[in-house]
Amino acid sequence: MQIAHLTPDYAVSPQISTEDVAALKAAGFTTVICNRPDHEVPPGLQAEALRAAVEAAGMTFVHNPVEGGTLGEEAVPVQREALEDAQGPVFAYCRSGNRSSVAWALAMAPRMPVDDILAAARAAGYDLGGLRPYLDAAARG
Repeated sequence: MQIAHLTPDYAVSPQISTEDVAALKAAGFTTVICNRPDHEVPPGLQAEALRAAVEAAGMTFVHNPVEGGTLGEEAVPVQREALEDAQGPVFAYCRSGNRSSVAWALAMAPRMPVDDILAAARAAGYDLGGLRPYLDAAARG
């Protein structure tokens, strides 16, 4: 499992499996966000299979699917709420970690300078520069 920290309290990765849950718990994560739609993965990797493992480990699970290349109006508020409600570090996953980075960036835009968001994503290996107009608009409210 490749974990990329965008901040000390938010990290992303490509798809995880139930076998990865113990390592996430040991790393101190308290919330796991699935940004991957179920139709992209086989049953053993779908949200409910991961939810069962995550909740059995004592962490919170949030299913916030983001379709490839798009973020519906529902996804950003759900991501923001999950971040606000978290009792500790948050881990999010999708196919590559990119959608989870984008969802975080858009959720944080009203609360964090856009340049800092882009720098954090870039340092974690995700170039979100193309989102700048959307982040600037979100930052303005």
